[in-house]
Amino acid sequence: MEEIVNKVSQSGIVTIDLEEFFVPGERVIFDIKPHLFQELILREKDFRDFIKTNDWTNYKDKFVGIICSSDAIVPTWAYMLIAMAMEPYAKRVFFGTIADIENFLFLEKITAIRPEDYKDARVVIKGCSDKPVPTNAYVQLAALLKPFAKSIMYGEPCSTVPLYKAKAS
Repeated sequence: MEEIVNKVSQSGIVTIDLEEFFVPGERVIFDIKPHLFQELILREKDFRDFIKTNDWTNYKDKFVGIICSSDAIVPTWAYMLIAMAMEPYAKRVFFGTIADIENFLFLEKITAIRPEDYKDARVVIKGCSDKPVPTNAYVQLAALLKPFAKSIMYGEPCSTVPLYKAKAS
């Protein structure tokens, strides 16, 4: 009986699974709209009173995205006040949607990679995941590794789509 050889494991391919970069924790949105006069106008005194009296503990240990879902013109300082009020409770506070939060968190993990560790490597960026991985994470990772990797592929080691191959020197 002939021994089965795992050619994938012998190929020297390095697999990066972006699902492993997922930061656990609840993501929520804080919408300024209900705290505006007629959901359109920020009255500074009323808004500052709301900031002082609101129970910010509801955001404890959560990733919070601050938005305004109306077409109101909200001054930048209003978002800053909310962020500062939430800071002692929330895990992190961002300006933006749930998708923006994911992009921020993944980008933070990707920029912590040392791309030189992948010098002349054959890299597969794993494609399937059970956790939400933003497309931006794939784009940023590929761009980060291209100057270093020998080749970059997308998918699974047994079935990949070639994306990049360095020119022979």
